[in-house]
Amino acid sequence: MEEMTAAELIAMVIALQSELKEMRSAYDLRIAELETENKALKIRVNELETQLRANSRNSSKPPSSDGLGKPPPRSLRRPSHRKPGGQPGHEGTTLDQVADPDQIIRHEPAGCGRCGSDLADAEQVGCSRRQVFDIPPITVRVVEHQVITRRCACGRICKGDPPAGVLAATQYGPKALAIIVYLFMGQFLSKKRTAIALSELFGTPVSTGTVATATARAAADLDQFISQVTAQLIASPVVNFDETGLRCAGRNGWLHSASTTNFSLLFFHRRRGVEAMNAMGVLPGFTGTAVHDAWAPYDTYTTAGHALCGAHLLRELQAVTDHHQTTPNPNAWCWADQVTRALLALHHAAAADPEHPVADDTIAEHTTLIRHALLAATHPDGALGRKHRALARRLNRRLDDYLKFAYQPAVPFTNNAAEQEIRMAKIRQKISGTMRTNTGAEHFAKIRSYLQTTNKHHLPAIDALTMLTSRNAWLPGYP
Repeated sequence: MEEMTAAELIAMVIALQSELKEMRSAYDLRIAELETENKALKIRVNELETQLRANSRNSSKPPSSDGLGKPPPRSLRRPSHRKPGGQPGHEGTTLDQVADPDQIIRHEPAGCGRCGSDLADAEQVGCSRRQVFDIPPITVRVVEHQVITRRCACGRICKGDPPAGVLAATQYGPKALAIIVYLFMGQFLSKKRTAIALSELFGTPVSTGTVATATARAAADLDQFISQVTAQLIASPVVNFDETGLRCAGRNGWLHSASTTNFSLLFFHRRRGVEAMNAMGVLPGFTGTAVHDAWAPYDTYTTAGHALCGAHLLRELQAVTDHHQTTPNPNAWCWADQVTRALLALHHAAAADPEHPVADDTIAEHTTLIRHALLAATHPDGALGRKHRALARRLNRRLDDYLKFAYQPAVPFTNNAAEQEIRMAKIRQKISGTMRTNTGAEHFAKIRSYLQTTNKHHLPAIDALTMLTSRNAWLPGYP
């Protein structure tokens, strides 16, 4: 083998160096790709672990979704140190004896147990009263209206006028129709079970078609009521808003709610966002404070003030703690615990004196604690996932909306009142299944609005429905 010249060796070294440089460049590029992929996979794993740990305690998932592996009860409330049961001053409910019973049955002693004497004329020295409350046999009362036709001496045929609303040869009266609607829309029986229950209770045949017709007519007579309640809500200083899914005709629809302590309005729509909110008709003209969760479409209504729900925030903060507490980096979860403690301290301060705002120095102290916690959350070493980092940014950006309850006593800490308004929809679906038509869902929303509003005005459901089926629905009036 011939020895290589110096020039050839130099050329070979240069070629090898060039090849090595290319290999290093390709290696560095591959390493960068793997690092990017690894980072993306870590984020994805973090997100999946967050979803896996989500339950009704640390997210907006309903308790029914927890399944058999539901977490142990763990309330965010502080102990009140009060005994269980009714508190002093609570108005209880019990069965009291009445002064004028419908029937009195006397039970005399058969005779003297010692000498055997007859006690018919003996002196009465005592009487203990025991009353049994029961329901007598239920029967339908049939009233026949005979419309008389007579011939006058002049030859004219004159016919009497039936009472208003009595149009058919046979029909159900307002009370019967009220009970039909009450069982169907008030107690969430299905049409079939409502018809069966009424037939068996009253001994009069009731069909599912009768149930549907009574409900449709009742809903149609609520247009003026819905209009007046909408006007009352628009004029209110503070209104709670929420929405929940309502399956209808095999698809997911949405039941929206707007409510105050005196009025409730439910509205069914196929959409969840702005289109449905505009159709409902409250938010477009509302200028008060809207209390809601952080669902973005609410913020598009800029003429209203906004207050965000503290209960939703507490669950989100609990999710951060549940997810990151096992990690070695305490910055990943300690900030959430600090925000929770400060938020609850302000909540209890507001609850201690609900007529006045929380003291300025108390608000300033706990706001500072929250801000410091958020600085730790957004620190580069915080090791937060994308979802939890977004929570910290939102909290930092909208802290005034979360703390509005401390400044304005009329604003509640949570939006639980709005959630309670739509809870009945979930009960309805569990008992009798989903809605079959949009019209049925709309009827449900109207009649539940009526029942929940009249309940807030202490009007019994049967009385309110009897007014409705008499074509004289209860109306709230205007301020």
